[in-house]
Amino acid sequence: MQLRLASESIDLARPVVMGILNVTPDSFSDGGSFQDLAAAVLQAERMVEEGAAIIDIGGESTRPGAKAVSAPEEIDRVIPVIEAIAGRLQIAISIDTSKPEVMQAAVAAGASMVNDVYGLRCEGALPMAASLGVGVCLMHMQGEPRTMQANPRYDDVAGEVASFLSRRIAACIDAGIARERIAVDPGFGFGKTARHNIELLAELERVGALGLPLVVGLSRKSTLGQLTGRPVEGRLFAGIAAAVLAVERGAHIVRTHDVGATLDALKVAIALMRPGDSL
Repeated sequence: MQLRLASESIDLARPVVMGILNVTPDSFSDGGSFQDLAAAVLQAERMVEEGAAIIDIGGESTRPGAKAVSAPEEIDRVIPVIEAIAGRLQIAISIDTSKPEVMQAAVAAGASMVNDVYGLRCEGALPMAASLGVGVCLMHMQGEPRTMQANPRYDDVAGEVASFLSRRIAACIDAGIARERIAVDPGFGFGKTARHNIELLAELERVGALGLPLVVGLSRKSTLGQLTGRPVEGRLFAGIAAAVLAVERGAHIVRTHDVGATLDALKVAIALMRPGDSL
């Protein structure tokens, strides 16, 4: 399996890691750490050295209760970072945004993928993504970031997530986005309780049955904190365990803050899942 981006493709015959780079003051885990351009580029270099296949750059926090950011402010945050990384490193760059203006500016600066927590449902997002000719990642979210954790409910979380993503895939194809450019993300932690997240991970194969590259993001999430009793900075080992379990259940791309440690764990998991194979 491959995921086509702009002019390049990501080979997903074996799982790959997407490194998270938030250039925000208020993201739940690394907010404020990489607002400085030099710090952001250094972190990108570190993730590439550790084996990341994609770097996902975000300029607006989507944690519950986070403040909304205007498109011009988001552009001011992400474009210098994308330009610096694209000019220095051989790495696929994803822009984590739901705003068409940001998508357009980011791709012009060097991004080759759009990662949208709204699944390209915001006004103008779908036609913009289609016009850019890049890869897209469609995420499931119940509600919207500011209120998504206010009593989310499901009768069958895995089935409802898969059904939503199936509809979004069809909408993208109808808009002119080639199927080989589409990845899907079940949206762990986005409008889901800890119990929903556990059930979704346990039945992840039902989302994988859509037949497209499957992205998972469990790194440092609150569910891991509820399971272990640990704060954000103490969830590395739980995140690695979740990543391995997700790959066992069919994930192709693991989105994480902790690239090197996660990739090491996946190498061991793949060696056991596919004797004689390695990442």
